[in-house]
Amino acid sequence: MTRRRDEPVDEEFYRRRVREAVDYRRALWSAAAWALPEDIGERAFRLVFAEADHLPGFIVDYYAGQLVFQTLALGVEEVKDFLVRLVREEAGPSFPVRGAYERNDAPVRRLEGLPLVKGPCWGEAVPRVTIREGDWRMVVDLEEGQKTGYFLDQRENRAAIAPYVRGRRVLDCFCYTGGFAVAAAVYGAGEVLGVDSSPEALALARENVALNGLDGERRAGGDGGADGRVSFVEANVFDFLRQADADRRSWDTVILDPPAFAKSRAALEGAVRGYKEINLRAMRLIPPGGHLLTSSCSQHLGEDLFLEVLASAAADTRRRIRVVEVRSQARDHPFLPAAPETRYLKFAVLQVH
Repeated sequence: MTRRRDEPVDEEFYRRRVREAVDYRRALWSAAAWALPEDIGERAFRLVFAEADHLPGFIVDYYAGQLVFQTLALGVEEVKDFLVRLVREEAGPSFPVRGAYERNDAPVRRLEGLPLVKGPCWGEAVPRVTIREGDWRMVVDLEEGQKTGYFLDQRENRAAIAPYVRGRRVLDCFCYTGGFAVAAAVYGAGEVLGVDSSPEALALARENVALNGLDGERRAGGDGGADGRVSFVEANVFDFLRQADADRRSWDTVILDPPAFAKSRAALEGAVRGYKEINLRAMRLIPPGGHLLTSSCSQHLGEDLFLEVLASAAADTRRRIRVVEVRSQARDHPFLPAAPETRYLKFAVLQVH
């Protein structure tokens, strides 16, 4: 643990840091005009963000009364039960906690000789929950889902897409369990097609579409089993984009939310090629005046390089692009200027001409 003065690393030391992390989120929710106090127990957000909360290696997410935690370093692994207890104590009563679930199956733990484990560890821990996000609900698989079950860092970006999807045909690539797809439909998209390679993720995406009443009459000519205005297709996104380009298909708005292509600095060169490829293909599918909403969660790919990749992709497709806005991770994922890797998420809105 980083310290700027000599002090004992005891219960009060840890409690103070946990309390600061929880108080920061409490202030965020108090300032959110759309968040009602009675809704808090249904919401999902990051409660402790490792280095950014001065608790390196310790992550805690809050999902509708369930704490899901990760201890990704030996130092916090040795005191994880103690830390989770402190989070439970500091969270209530603002953030009621019914159970805690461990998701220590991240491969990075192997670097410190730690085993991969997951499962309930306290209280009425459950493997699946239903959360409220914006004006819609999402089922989250805490046991098998990516990361701690859901991509909470994109929450504010999902809330910001309304101007780019209303009344438009939307393609959501790497759609996972339908976060952006559901948001687009709720915000008035004419049609939404989600693409992902995971049948398990798509099954949950369809469940989320039904949960929000978006599974009306099946449209003729849908892809991969249409669900009213929202449909999904199981495919490798790279292959899908190439074929869609060959078939001269188009969408008014394309959303790209890929996994991290650069998991290490050594992988950065290959990752740059991957990001350029998917963005180049996506740009070719967008008519003049349409929008590309594109992300990178690779911490080794900085914002400047990400924008260079987008510019290069546009040049190769002979498209002109202009940047409407560049966003980052949600405010419950703060970052440290001295640790650039804590600002890992880039989310760019481009208009394509």
